Formats: sequence, C-alpha cells, structure tokens
Amino acid sequence: MERREMLAAGVAGLAGLGAGSAVAQEKEHKEGYAAGGPPLSADAAALLIIDHQVGLFSLVGDYGPDEFKNSVLALAGCGKTFKLPTILTTSAETGPNGVMIPELKEMYPDAPFIPRPGQINAWDNEDFVSAVKKTGRKQLIMAGIVTDVCVAFPALSALKEGYQVFVVADASGTFNKQVADAALIRMAQAGAVITNWFAVACELQRDWRKNGEGLANLLAKHLPAYKNLITNLNANTRK
Repeated sequence: MERREMLAAGVAGLAGLGAGSAVAQEKEHKEGYAAGGPPLSADAAALLIIDHQVGLFSLVGDYGPDEFKNSVLALAGCGKTFKLPTILTTSAETGPNGVMIPELKEMYPDAPFIPRPGQINAWDNEDFVSAVKKTGRKQLIMAGIVTDVCVAFPALSALKEGYQVFVVADASGTFNKQVADAALIRMAQAGAVITNWFAVACELQRDWRKNGEGLANLLAKHLPAYKNLITNLNANTRK
C-alpha cells in the first residue's frame, strides 16, 4: 500500500478540517475543530520535548538529519515565541541514548528537565507527570524520538487522562516512514491531533496583528523561502 493510501485508510472516519461550507467551518472554529476539540491556544497549551537525545537522533530515518533537526528547533522556537510552559525529558541518558541535544537545553535553561532513569513511557515517571500537571494546561503539544514509542506511549496515556494531545509529526522521528505512519495512525485513532511545527505556529498565532513580528522572525529563521519574503519586504520598505 502506498504511504498516502495508508494514511487515508488509517484516518478514515475522522472528520476532515477542509470539508463543509463556510458557515460550517466558522462553526468549527468557534466550537472547536472537528475531531480535535478546541483549537490550539497559547493560553491553554504546554510543550513537551521528549527524548531528543544525541544517540537517538541516529535512529531517525523518516527525515534527513538537517531537515529533522531544523523542525525540532523550530518547534522549540514556537514554545519561546508564544511563551508556552515547556518540559524537557530524556530516557536513560547515561546509556547509548545519550544526552539531550545541547541546543534544546541552551534554549530552555530554566525549564523543568526530567532525566528519567529508565521508564520508556515518560508518563510512567511521576516527576514528569507532576511537571505536566503543574502547568495547569490541558492542551499538550508533543514531539520526540522515536515516534512509535517515546511519543506514542505518553500521547496515549495523556489522552486517557483527558488531555488534548497535538503530535508534531515533523519534529518526531523514527526508523522509517512506514513505522512513523503506523504510529501516527494509532495516535490519531485514539484522538490525538496530528500536525506539524508550521501549523502549530500559525494556529497559536491566529492573527498576524498580534505580535506578527515574532512569528515572522520564527518562520524566517527556519524556512529559507520565508526568509526570502522578509528580505524582499525589507528591501521594498526601504525604497
């Protein structure tokens, strides 16, 4: 089965965001996106950065290394741009998994950091769950390595406890695209919203008139094509 067909089959029965009339779409915006609950809000969301460790990066085969790392840092940048409570965690970092990539620790030097001694599912670690609950947020934006375990397990656990979970696919990596697709389908069928870092940024922003410069700077930093737009705008403004 082709990858596109596999995804389509896996999410069959879930409501599509693009369907319906303009009236229906406006109703979804007010009452919450179909099959996803309320849309992301900077006032309701927390960011969970799970097991982006130097050893585990070598397992990622569904994205190229530069593309993947850029997406991870872009998602982390979303947390900074929108001032989201952010929690970092690693699994058995003294072993082959290694430490968290330094860029994330440097970006969040004061954020709660939970080095799990052995729990594979971060939700099995009491300190991690306690840190999540202390945020007071019910929307959890998750990404990590590997998608089918380190992201899927806590995502499924959080869903069971009533959280709204947004899984950022392009900031999560695993062995290959087929494994990633199976994991994303599993989480989607359980109720998770599957998204990407760019969509997260735009959904949190909602309106360019509210600190649009912050979003523009984030996009320019991680999307070369968007940086070209900013460069062209600045050049035309100076004329």
